[in-house]
Amino acid sequence: MSATNSRIPVAIAGTGSYLPKRVMTNKDLESIVDTTDEWITSRTGIKSRHIAAEGENTSDLATEAAKNALENAGIEAADIDLIIVGTITPDTLTPATACYVQHNIGAVKALAFDVSAACSGFLYAMKVAQDMIAAGTYKNALIIGAEKLSAFTNWSDRNTCVLFGDGAGAAILTASKEGQGRILATELGTNGSQTSILNIPGGGSACPTTIANADQKLASLAMQGREVFKHAVNVMKRSAEAVIEEAGLSPENIQQVIPHQANLRIIDAIADRLTIPNDKVFVNLHKYGNTSAAAVAIALDEAHREKKFERGDNIVLVGFGAGLTWAAVAIEW
Repeated sequence: MSATNSRIPVAIAGTGSYLPKRVMTNKDLESIVDTTDEWITSRTGIKSRHIAAEGENTSDLATEAAKNALENAGIEAADIDLIIVGTITPDTLTPATACYVQHNIGAVKALAFDVSAACSGFLYAMKVAQDMIAAGTYKNALIIGAEKLSAFTNWSDRNTCVLFGDGAGAAILTASKEGQGRILATELGTNGSQTSILNIPGGGSACPTTIANADQKLASLAMQGREVFKHAVNVMKRSAEAVIEEAGLSPENIQQVIPHQANLRIIDAIADRLTIPNDKVFVNLHKYGNTSAAAVAIALDEAHREKKFERGDNIVLVGFGAGLTWAAVAIEW
């Protein structure tokens, strides 16, 4: 999908995030699987991740992030008329996690639904919300990336269990007002021929969980690491370049790049190929691990609150996920 200009300019009015209280460090994982802090850190850059408490669901994480974003934007929940949640770990297969969030925050007039694009989910949600506001159909959108990946992790598989964490990030999108920035360009894509390299093979209609296969842990994340790495670097580079060109930007006038937080080697490779200095690339992977659809959303909120960019600055968000999916967004803040 190529980038297109909005009929009504759309801005990000506020951001929020939420991480569960429990922190699981690499040292903690040493007592669970055959691994070491050095092995995890050297291969991924991850030092710790947050894990949801028992009974703390994806919608709960999303709700807290939503409340923080509403407060940051100065908008009441009653004024939200669109809620989109990007997640691959919904509370229930139906109804959508967004429906629970709508009820939790009291956004009684909001249309609510989920998108499933794995780690690209937040940016897919941003594009959908942007288009719906740009068309004049909706005014205030709440978009959320939220995951409870700990519920879909095989804790006996040392190659995957060290990677993932739980959390949620959110943003409020509105029609751009005078003095606000706007979304400049978006680029989304999918390559369905690569569904096998990163997936949750069981638990769906193709392979329901049964008594006979329950011990195989098929409803857990599975990944071909080398293949994912190769595709991730290539598609993120192309996607980021597409929005940078469409927006008329160059590396010199981009203040911050916020990439998907999956692996430090991938982030470094993207920065190098885009010729973006490391000090302009936001990284919080070491604290949270890969939180899938929540990763870019959490990083955007942290970068915003840490004043890594200010009004008028240009930022680029870019991610990839199972599908394979990818997405990039260029924004004038």
